[in-house]
Amino acid sequence: MSRSIETPDYAAFLKRIIRAYSKRIAEGDIEALADLASVVAELDHAIAQAVTQLRANYGYSWSDIARPLGITRQAAQQRWGGERP
Repeated sequence: MSRSIETPDYAAFLKRIIRAYSKRIAEGDIEALADLASVVAELDHAIAQAVTQLRANYGYSWSDIARPLGITRQAAQQRWGGERP
């Protein structure tokens, strides 16, 4: 079962939310800046989990992972191929 049709719309929705949150902070909510910065850690974790699942459950290679990201397979393996706690 493929959900590729919904995925671009969902990604666009997330981007709009992040931009809107950034605007709210830029309007003077300096205390929320740390919350926005923590989104980076969440996204890094989500990407790592997605890569792990794509490789484990669907057999995607490092080249497959690297291609849509515009990076080399070596870069993908270095970033997400290490041991996870």
